[in-house]
This record gives sequence, C-alpha cells and structure tokens, in this order.
Amino acid sequence: MLDFLNNRKPRRMRIVRNGHPALRQRSAEIVTIGEEERQLAERMVVTLLESEVPGVGLAAPQVGVNKRMIVIDTKGDERDEKASAALSPGEMLFNPMMPVVFVNPQILAVSEEKNVCGEGCLSLPGVSGTVERPRRVLLRAMTMDGQIHEAECDGLLARCLQHEIDHLDGVLFVDHISEEEMEKAAPTLARMAKAEQKYVAR
Repeated sequence: MLDFLNNRKPRRMRIVRNGHPALRQRSAEIVTIGEEERQLAERMVVTLLESEVPGVGLAAPQVGVNKRMIVIDTKGDERDEKASAALSPGEMLFNPMMPVVFVNPQILAVSEEKNVCGEGCLSLPGVSGTVERPRRVLLRAMTMDGQIHEAECDGLLARCLQHEIDHLDGVLFVDHISEEEMEKAAPTLARMAKAEQKYVAR
C-alpha cells in the first residue's frame, strides 16, 4: 500500500458513470511517475477503499483521468486463506502489496483455458452480467516505486486485471455480455448515461 505523501490523507475522487466520455477513450501511457501521478495514485486508492459499493479494482478513466493507471485490491480472495500453495506467482507477489497501483499494465499472453463469472463495475452501479475471460494472464506492469514486474496471474486477480485494463482501452464489461443480458441492462445504462451527461455539462 502507498505511503501517503506528507502523511496526509488524500481526498476521494468522484467515480464517473456510464455516459462519461472518459470511459470510452483510450488512455495515454505514463512516461514518468511524478508528483501528479503519485497524487492520482493515492487518491485512486482512497477512492477504491472508501467506495460506497465494495470493489476490487479501479482504473484512472473511472475517475475521469485518461492515464494508464489502475488500482487492484483482491487480497480478500477466499483462496488466499484456503490454499496459499495453489496461488499463482502473480498472486504470491502482489497480494502483500495490496492495494497495489499498476502503471502502464499490459497483458502479454493469456491462457487457452477460460472461465465464466459474473461481473459488475463501480462505474455501472446496478448492472451485472456474465463474462467469459481467459483464466490466466501474463502481466507486465510498473509499480509506483518504478519497478517493472512480469508475472503469471490466476483467479480473481487475473479477471480483475483484464477488467481494469479494458477500461484503459475504452472497453466496458457490458461489451462482453450476452445480447439477452445487454437488453436487460439497456434501460439502466440509458438512464445512467443521461444523468451523467447532464452532470458533465453543468
């Protein structure tokens, strides 16, 4: 977890919702980690931890910033307590760091094996759906100390990474759900987008 700058607690940020333009833009790579990036990382951590709805990940576009930065906090995965020996190298490496901030995260490879699981999103409250994703991924990312890590990730961590990295490319989990689920979610998404666009315009 980050040591907050100047021992002060950062202000929580507003999580934008469906209809905000930042959610559909490709985010820019971060060239250097400076004061602005550190402040963003700290505020994103606080925003995730203090969210009214529990979440396990947050991407910068979700707070209206199109930079390639995500926060992950999957340390509550039940497998951590049941069988640490079964954890992937990525889970073993990153779990002690959580909540962990990744800069310019990339998925270098994915497993052929897939699984299907229900997903939701802090930017799409009240909307859920089932998404098929690769079970394992090979992640390459920088942490806030400037170190670059490469590790195979499994479980909830792998799914969360794919979900949050999608955000960096302007992709939402509803882009992966079935037509039937999308039809069910459409009215909620439309109402949300209308309200968000009014908020942005004011």
